[in-house]
Amino acid sequence: MRSIESIAGASRERAGDRGATLRRLLSELGPHGGELALAFVLIVIGAGAQAGGPYLIGRAIDRNILGDDPSGLFRTMILLLVVYAAGTLAQSGQIRQVGAVGQRILASLRARIFDKLQHLPLSYFDRRPVGDVMSRTTNDVDTLNQFLSQGVTQLLGSLFSLLGIVVAMLFLDLRLALVCFTIIPAMLLTTSFFARRARRAFRQTRETVGDVTAGLQEEIVGVREAQAFNRVEANIARFRERNAANRTANVQAVAVTSAFAPAIDVLSTLAIALVIGYGGYLVYAGGLTVGLLAAFLIYVQQFFRPLQLASQVYTQAQAALAGAERIYEILDEEPEPADPPGTPELGRVEGRITFEDVSFAYEPKRPVLDGVSFDVAPGQTVALVGATGAGKTTIANLIPRFYDVTGGAVRIYGHDVREVTRRSVRRNVATVLQEPFLFSGTISENISYGRAGDEKPPTREETERAARVAQADGFIRDLPEGYETRLGEAGGSLSQGQRQLLSFARAVLADPAILILDEATSNIDTRTEAVVQGALKELLTGRTSVVIAHRLSTIRDADRILVVENGRIAESGTHAELLAAGGLYADLYRRQFRESAPVAEG
Repeated sequence: MRSIESIAGASRERAGDRGATLRRLLSELGPHGGELALAFVLIVIGAGAQAGGPYLIGRAIDRNILGDDPSGLFRTMILLLVVYAAGTLAQSGQIRQVGAVGQRILASLRARIFDKLQHLPLSYFDRRPVGDVMSRTTNDVDTLNQFLSQGVTQLLGSLFSLLGIVVAMLFLDLRLALVCFTIIPAMLLTTSFFARRARRAFRQTRETVGDVTAGLQEEIVGVREAQAFNRVEANIARFRERNAANRTANVQAVAVTSAFAPAIDVLSTLAIALVIGYGGYLVYAGGLTVGLLAAFLIYVQQFFRPLQLASQVYTQAQAALAGAERIYEILDEEPEPADPPGTPELGRVEGRITFEDVSFAYEPKRPVLDGVSFDVAPGQTVALVGATGAGKTTIANLIPRFYDVTGGAVRIYGHDVREVTRRSVRRNVATVLQEPFLFSGTISENISYGRAGDEKPPTREETERAARVAQADGFIRDLPEGYETRLGEAGGSLSQGQRQLLSFARAVLADPAILILDEATSNIDTRTEAVVQGALKELLTGRTSVVIAHRLSTIRDADRILVVENGRIAESGTHAELLAAGGLYADLYRRQFRESAPVAEG
């Protein structure tokens, strides 16, 4: 599990300039120009209404209350009501319009994130905790949702209202406007001061919440092991540490943003005091009317109200931009390289597998395989054995091209897998893992998963035939709803053996030319293994098979056994030949069965 510091460090290395992230986020608005134009018109109407109201109030005081036109007060009030009603309707319309645009952008982002995750190479997921990826696609997107649905509307409305108020203040009285504007330099310095600190604080909150989610996902999945090894209290302490780091980051972020609004309040009060003092003097000297001063005081209050609202939106904006950085990090990841135009398809072929001097490394200068060469004839079963970390699973992963070799070539029926389309290679290969993964859905949907994208989906008869071959039909029919029984997450309602039989049925229905079994029977009991071995015999018939096995008793009948040691093929032969040779395989066999291997065994 990566620490908070390592995740934060990686994020800082990848995080771009905040301004670039904002520009990129704003570019998402491009396809919605028409809707935004309407929202812009509504925003301008709302800003005009807000700027026009105080002017009408000042005119009512000077002309209708203190002046010589008291009868016009009713008309002025009706006009004021119309102005404020238009402003309210415009504000409601722009909130609805911008909110709809925001939701469309978020839907597009979610679709693009999911699409990118589906096309990323497996090496990406090798480097990232699943919980951190989930946090980026849920928590960070949700933070962006709050900003786009609410914050953008408030921010745009505030900016245009501020512009309208500034114009009205300059129009009413230049002297009072300049007195009020003396506060602007202090306001800009205050905003800049808090902006720098809030940016760092909110980036840390997004990083730490990702670490909390990653830790939570791991600990929930591993709760059985935690209880078995008395690690519950240690795990609780570790989670509390992560949670405390996230709490501290959020407290620091709130402390920064909560101090911003009071600072703006102080500046607002100071501006009002200056306007009252200077404006009162002008009224006393006869250079200003009472109504004009009243209107101007309303404008001063309105001048700072958008700034106060912007300070609240600023909190959302900083969190959203921090989340957007993490989202764009996923979208900027290099996907699994696309097949070049014109790459030929690998049709249905016989399953000959050839490794020609293959070398491979997950990381530069740390080779996992070195000079691996072997050939598997069509219909043969080859077993890979060796110590943990020797390179067995890596060899298996190179066949369907989950990774590309760094040297040499992997061929299927004479075709270099890099010179045909990935999709056609994987159509010829099926893999059954040690921990079979079942999706939420019905048993029938899980069995037909490998052919879900076919032009002609499998029929129910084909699905049931595959289950019978895998010897899963019996227990399926005993379930309350048979093949339509809905499974929970990862098929948790089934036993390990039943889940494994369903994975065999899935492989049978896919009808691959090559079958890879990666420790497919290592997690089941001996009694269930007898059933599984029967299913395996049916599954392996007529197919080229690569079997990674820990239990050597399960591979005695393999056509050939390859002993992998330190990324190389150390021994090759049948079970009897390798026992007779007295080398690594014989040593593994003796250790596993705690007895001396006979010189030869048929």
